[in-house]
Parts: sequence; structure tokens; C-alpha cells
Amino acid sequence: MKILIIIPCYNEEENIERVVANLKQAAPEADYLIVNDCSTDRSAAICRDNGFSYVSLPVNLGIGGGVQCGYLYAREHGYDITVQMDGDGQHDPAYLHRILAPVADGTLDMCIGSRFIERDGFQSSVMRRVGINFLSALLRVLCGVHVRDVTSGFRACSKRLTAFYADHYAQDYPEPEAIITAVLGGYRVGEAPVVMRERMGGVSSISPFKSVYYMVKVSISLIVFRLTSHRRKGGERT
Repeated sequence: MKILIIIPCYNEEENIERVVANLKQAAPEADYLIVNDCSTDRSAAICRDNGFSYVSLPVNLGIGGGVQCGYLYAREHGYDITVQMDGDGQHDPAYLHRILAPVADGTLDMCIGSRFIERDGFQSSVMRRVGINFLSALLRVLCGVHVRDVTSGFRACSKRLTAFYADHYAQDYPEPEAIITAVLGGYRVGEAPVVMRERMGGVSSISPFKSVYYMVKVSISLIVFRLTSHRRKGGERT
């Protein structure tokens, strides 16, 4: 099967070389595409000098726009499975097989790598775990799916879901919204246990203040999406 690893990258000059090296060692059979989201550091130069497979966006689109660019590329080039993997080194490609297997055998359309099933490795901060648990419970109420690690960006998608995301993908902190759009669209979503690392270098874009803002903003977005989806379905029935 043709597999594409999408690696969104914004100011990851300290990490991107190791990310690609680890990926090539763990999964040499997979293709990858680094989406350089208008980085202001040396990320683009490092990709160019090392001959990495990458595209550079002319303007900063944020994580959602960068990932959607990867899905568009995957659809246009006929990939069977598309995987998201962060450019900061937190996602260990040694666990790729765990999220690929349920998609490859047709059990799931999306398999999310969860650090909270076996609870090994880096578990994030207490405040972020509180927010993740809240969003997990909210998603369960809104669409009936139980996903523990709703903000995990380490996920594999089927060819069918890749085509859907190429046209429909949330733009701002999209991971939880991508789950609800998939579930309400009739796609099968589940999890597999993985072990994550702490960021290898650089600084996360999500500060403690932004974590609170993120939880509130995403919660409102999820509720509004669910309500408008229900109304659209009701209108179609009438």
C-alpha cells in the first residue's frame, strides 16, 4: 500500500533533521512530505540542503491549513493511507505500525495514536491532561465516540477519509474537530496505544494561557458544529 507521512513544520530547525532520520529508519517503505508553514527560522533551508521531500507555503496557514495541504497532495498522488506526524519529535515512528494496521485491514478509517491507553512515556502536563479529558468527554456526548487522546496529532487515515479531509479540514487547532467531522460523516474512528516523547527542542506554540483559550474555543466549535449538523440533517429529512 502507498503510505504518505505528512509532517507539518513551523520553526522546527532544532528537530526536523532528527524527525526525518528517525522516520527513514523506522519506516523506509513510506513516503513523507514536510509542509513548511512559512517558517521564520532555518527550517526551509535545512529541508532544501538535505534534499528532503517538502513544500513551502507562501503564507502561514496554521496547523490546519498545513495538514490539509498534505491531504490534498496525498489525494492527488493516489496514496492509500495518510499519516499525520508532528515535526517536533514527540511522535515516535517506531509505533507507526500500531496506527497503520487497523486502517490497512479496513477496521478503521482513522486510527489515533493514544498515549493514555497504556500510559507509558510522556503524558503531557496536568493542565493539558485536564483539558484533554474534558474534550474527550464532550466528544463522547456530542457524537458517541470514545477517544482518550483527542488532541493527538499522530493519526492514520484511509484513502476515503483522506479525500474527505482534502476538502474539509478545520483550520485552527483542528485535531478534536477532525474527529467529530469524521464520525458524523460516517467514518470509523478509533485509537491504538503509542508512546510519545517530550519535544526534542524548540518551544511549543501552546502556552498555559493558550491551553485554556484552546479548550474554550474548541469546545464552543464542537458544540456549534454538532448543532448545525443536526439542523442540516433535519432540513434534509423535511
